[in-house]
Amino acid sequence: MSLAPRAVLVHRRTEYEELLARHGTHGQAAFLLSRRGRSIDEVVHRHERTRQALREVAAAVPLTWRSSSVERADLDRFPFAPEDVVVVVGQDGLVANTAKYLRGQPVVGIDTDPGRNPGVLVRHRCADTAALLRAAVAAGSPAEELTMVEAVADDTQRLLALNEIYLGSPGHQTARYRLGGEGDQGTEEAQASSGVLVGTGTGATGWLRSLWLERGSSAALPSPCERRLLWFVREAWPSPATGTTRVAGELGQGQGLQLTVESDRIVVFGDGMEGDALELTWGQSVRLGIAGTSLRLVT
Repeated sequence: MSLAPRAVLVHRRTEYEELLARHGTHGQAAFLLSRRGRSIDEVVHRHERTRQALREVAAAVPLTWRSSSVERADLDRFPFAPEDVVVVVGQDGLVANTAKYLRGQPVVGIDTDPGRNPGVLVRHRCADTAALLRAAVAAGSPAEELTMVEAVADDTQRLLALNEIYLGSPGHQTARYRLGGEGDQGTEEAQASSGVLVGTGTGATGWLRSLWLERGSSAALPSPCERRLLWFVREAWPSPATGTTRVAGELGQGQGLQLTVESDRIVVFGDGMEGDALELTWGQSVRLGIAGTSLRLVT
């Protein structure tokens, strides 16, 4: 017998919960905020709204389904299953944080704070949850296949991201490496820079767009479902031993960007999650390109 679908509710700690974890009590947190000219009331209000949203979403899960929940900090240890329907309750960034751990499971984005969040990936309200869950498991249900980027190291380590992957030195010091297209061995360029960013169409509303604007790039930004990536080198430094001729480009289906480490250590992380990064050492190489996996966002 096939297993009943499982709704996995993904959430993150609220600002209020983080304040309590840091300061111990409501009174102490309120006192410290008041000394900075802020009131804790707004923070508590957002916390209560988020908790209520989680209760409403949990109540909308069909009785014949299984259900579970996971906090953002535990995503890298949570065993997602093929029959899961993932319900992200929170901000757009939480969808990106979750995407790297999925392998084609449908994702429903529920906005807990309409008007405050952009709502690019969390497009729906709590009241829509029941209908969205039914649609997620129905044959031919409407969904967007959002392009993801992947990094694959020569030791088989693999990292996925929905917005962008960043490669650089820990502590944001100068990274040294050789950069080239796939198959360019012998003609790669030695570089010293603040790192390399490879982004998708979903990421084109964030960090990737910032670099694109800064460079005045003539390349068109990709759309979220387009199988195309853009990449930029940040602050490449020219010297007798390092060049700056390869600082931007795009990658289509089947194309790869190859980076070979010439520093003691380079980290590779996706979507701002530095705590779950690949670590590469001198002489290792990594390939970046379009991932075979997409994020299936229920619309």
